[in-house]
Amino acid sequence: MSGQELGGLGLGIFAVVLGAGGIAAAMRTRRRRAEIAATYGSIGGIMYTVVQAGCSGVLALGGLGLIVVALIFHK
Repeated sequence: MSGQELGGLGLGIFAVVLGAGGIAAAMRTRRRRAEIAATYGSIGGIMYTVVQAGCSGVLALGGLGLIVVALIFHK
């Protein structure tokens, strides 16, 4: 594998790990906010969780895409 292929593979793995961490952080934050559910809900708290988890999911999927491309074009 060349350096460019390894770089793409490494960047993909990093993006997947970062995306998974973002999803975990969104869920952890949602659980912690259960203590102040009335206030959290009145300011649209669930939307923050959905947006954070969605963006992190897109990041993880992009990382998987980079990994697939790096493996497909491996010579």
